[in-house]
Amino acid sequence: MDDDKISELIALAWDDKTSFEMIEGQTGLAEKNVIKMMRKTLKPSSFRLWRKRVSGRTTKHAARMNALT
Repeated sequence: MDDDKISELIALAWDDKTSFEMIEGQTGLAEKNVIKMMRKTLKPSSFRLWRKRVSGRTTKHAARMNALT
């Protein structure tokens, strides 16, 4: 994956309104692969901060988000 694609993936993953399902549709990477890429690319402290933000967040999972509406 080239640097531009990685930067786009990181921006999508940090965005609270972009679900993992949307990321998969745009990049072809499933949630577990997004997590692996973020772990590989980010500094350890940045990765931990990101995981803390997205863990359990309903907006990062389309099924949970739809269940609330």
